[in-house]
Amino acid sequence: MLPLNTSDISLCPDEIARFSRHLILPEVGMEGQKRLKAAAVLCVGTGGLGSPLLLYLAAAGVGRLGIVDFDVVDYSNLQRQVIHGTSWVGKPKIESAKHRIHEINPHCQVDLYETALTSENALEIMAPYDIICDGTDNFPTRYLVNDACVLLGKPNVYGSIFRFEGQATVFNLDPESPNYRDLFPEPPPPGLVPSCAEGGVVGVLPGVIGIIQATETIKIITGIGTTLSGRLLLFDALAMKFRELKLRPSKERPVIDKLIDYQEFCGVGGSAPGQEEAGSVASISVGDLKALLDSDAKDLILLDVRNPPEAAIAVISGAILVPLDSIEDGSAIERVKELSMGKRLYVHCKLGGRSAKALIALRRHGIEGINIEGGIEAWSKEIDQSVQRY
Repeated sequence: MLPLNTSDISLCPDEIARFSRHLILPEVGMEGQKRLKAAAVLCVGTGGLGSPLLLYLAAAGVGRLGIVDFDVVDYSNLQRQVIHGTSWVGKPKIESAKHRIHEINPHCQVDLYETALTSENALEIMAPYDIICDGTDNFPTRYLVNDACVLLGKPNVYGSIFRFEGQATVFNLDPESPNYRDLFPEPPPPGLVPSCAEGGVVGVLPGVIGIIQATETIKIITGIGTTLSGRLLLFDALAMKFRELKLRPSKERPVIDKLIDYQEFCGVGGSAPGQEEAGSVASISVGDLKALLDSDAKDLILLDVRNPPEAAIAVISGAILVPLDSIEDGSAIERVKELSMGKRLYVHCKLGGRSAKALIALRRHGIEGINIEGGIEAWSKEIDQSVQRY
């Protein structure tokens, strides 16, 4: 059990009424509720995972919650990030989260860190907390959270989501426990795993995984039940199935004795998601593309490699839809060759990552082209605001 000091913790009448359904559970009782109040939990991220996680930890009576996030609420968040509301669009997520937490539990202390978690600040931010909950959506921060937890000796309650599938476990529960590097010894190649912004995610999925993370956190604090340490829980929402895999410490995992440059470690450094994978693929800005289109050049062709549902939301006028999957599996190569014969080929997607991957695949077949930096998202922001953002 976590070494929590409950000798100075007491529950006021409001808290006894508020947490009465916990207090009558023999496994929790007054002592368990005091442990919850004495505990300090840091959540990295207030997005899809952080939202249900924070809501349920606050409702359970965790006495101190820290939140790390530097983003603002966007309309596209509201489909799954249930801690935020429409009135908070354009405002800091951490402020929105704090407001909602205090609506649920005014006795909870909420610490806000409106900053990106980095190798320079991670240890200082994480040190005062008993448990760290990973609600992030990128590999550099996941490795950073993991390594900092190992150095500080703190449990890392992990979850991740993509489209219709999610996974959860508890890393670093004790010095002999598995950590994130036992699951992923090396990061995947940049651009291989699309972000939710490019790949999509069904709105209820982070709710399921985030609540599992909250459940594990409560169990660690109260010392009840069996945690997911050593077990990776996999969830398939479409099949409504849970599977479980054994996770053991690897004899070959590296010794973690310091924090490193995790952007470099994960090969991240491009100006757009996936851009770093493009290597020598040439690119132009959306401003340059606008000038080319306005010139009515006859030797220009613009490919859109997004998925058809995305093209149903918004398009750049004149673009021809050829989804990335059909390029990577080879089924669209002959069509692209015909379309680009004797013409300058330009390729766009939503953010610039998939179009870079498409150009790499096309290059293998002798087809050269130019990437559009920032994709249709940049086009909507900088060129034509009537083009719907999503």
